[in-house]
Amino acid sequence: MEAGNAESIYNLAYYYEHGEHGLPQDRSKALELYHRAGDLGCSEAYNNIGYAYNNGEGVEVDKKKANQYYELAAMEGSVHARVNLACKEAKADLERAIKHFMIAVGGGNADSLKSIHKLYELNVATKEDYSKALKAYQEYVHEIKSDQRDKAAAANEANRYY
Repeated sequence: MEAGNAESIYNLAYYYEHGEHGLPQDRSKALELYHRAGDLGCSEAYNNIGYAYNNGEGVEVDKKKANQYYELAAMEGSVHARVNLACKEAKADLERAIKHFMIAVGGGNADSLKSIHKLYELNVATKEDYSKALKAYQEYVHEIKSDQRDKAAAANEANRYY
């Protein structure tokens, strides 16, 4: 952390947020550290800041700020931020929501694939949308597939990655 490692700072922020590993729960300290980690390139840190503003955890609820942080995190590659944006967009603009879900599917988010399937069943997403989502998810699984992962998944169902 002292060397400015974004992931280390992110992990410490998470521990403060949840009061883990002997640290007291301190959401203000967590937000400070999430900002630092985000500034160093950790997209998930910005997603967590967005979540805090969206839900009033350690800060006042501010949906506008939440969206700003979700968008920043998504632009930096956070799949979770894409899902959060999709869920928010679903209330106002289903086309944009589907686009966010599609990007998240390409990043391996199985819940986004399920969401597109539900939207397809509700005649909101097209058959083409669902087919593209399935193909993107299959490509993701193919990319990360390895013998070691298959062995780990066979040994413990919790290790399944597909």
